Amino acid sequence: MRVFCGIDWASDHHDIALVDNDGKLVARARISDDATGLQQLLDLLADHGDGPDTRIPVAIETSRGLLVACLRASDRPVYAINPMAASRYRERHTAVRKKSDHLDAMVLANILRTDAAAHRTMPADSELAQAVAILARAQQDAVWDRTQAGNKLRSHLHEYFPGYLDAVQPILGGLNSPVARVLLAAAPTPARAARLTRTQLRSVLKRAGRQRGIEDEVTRLHAALRVPQMRQLPLVEDAMGRQALTLLRKLDTACISADELAEAAVEAFEAHPDAEIITSFPGLGSLTGARVLAEIGDDRSRFADAKGLKAYAGAAPVTRASGKSLSVKARRIKNQRLAAAGYLWAFASLTASPGARAHYDRRRADDDRHISALRNLFNRMIGCLHHCLTKRVHYDETAAFPTRPEPSLATAA
Repeated sequence: MRVFCGIDWASDHHDIALVDNDGKLVARARISDDATGLQQLLDLLADHGDGPDTRIPVAIETSRGLLVACLRASDRPVYAINPMAASRYRERHTAVRKKSDHLDAMVLANILRTDAAAHRTMPADSELAQAVAILARAQQDAVWDRTQAGNKLRSHLHEYFPGYLDAVQPILGGLNSPVARVLLAAAPTPARAARLTRTQLRSVLKRAGRQRGIEDEVTRLHAALRVPQMRQLPLVEDAMGRQALTLLRKLDTACISADELAEAAVEAFEAHPDAEIITSFPGLGSLTGARVLAEIGDDRSRFADAKGLKAYAGAAPVTRASGKSLSVKARRIKNQRLAAAGYLWAFASLTASPGARAHYDRRRADDDRHISALRNLFNRMIGCLHHCLTKRVHYDETAAFPTRPEPSLATAA
């Protein structure tokens, strides 16, 4: 008798349901979210035939948390079921659309009983790959937080200090650069900025880490901060300056977090055996490569072929056909993190790979928009990546983009 386990996850407790081949409930329990609850779950599974050679599969609506990590460490099949998919299955078991934790656990168990082949087990990634995933995703979140904090600060400065934005625009990194942040901390209002002397500006640049071209930059900033502009009332200006300092502290924290996590992610990624193959691709550096590895993992059995990986990344289009109607559209359901990394990868490869540039230009010549052409290029590149990782070979420009033969005069005639 085969047994299937469903776990309705919650923050402080979990409901367990075990069903057999016929969908009959054989056991149920509610466990706490701690080591004692985990042991109760393992004992319950052992009482119903779980062993080293016959692991009972588990379905749960999350892929994170200590419970999931411990279940994965026990070498059993763990299925992370999308909550939206589970809600559709729930309608099979009740016509009145009732809902309870126990019912949800039974629904998850029955999903494995009837449609396990339609769902994927969680990948068996190595410990290092999981560590890279945590650091790369955290760094990507920090970059998004930095962008949000910078946009809030920029919007606020537009209301009372537009001259500062004009002054720091030529600086590499703009508002996020160390020079711009240290300068704003030293002079958060137009009045204080106009009183900065050359000596003070020189000190600001040195505190920000500037080493070259200091005198020219001092001259430029000294003039830019004294350009006449519209002003708020003095007390209002001071109040808005205090608010800007508060927003600046948030931006400083986001910038520091992004930089520190980038170093940690790169260090962990470069220690992975797949790093050399991934970074052999044009447009993929260590940081972007870490983001790609974080999402695809190093479990080679996760994707049966390149088509599955392309669909997962959102690079492959979706074809919808019904009767005489046929439409091909961009894929909306995808791994958003991998898709974001893929855009950066494809865009950077335009200057690093002649074949990628020619492929992009052909797509543009066929009336593709910029985003569509980059997505098509990403589709091509990630297919090559799947091949290289499977075969353990490095990227080959001539194999990825074979040269097209020029049409002869006789053919043209």
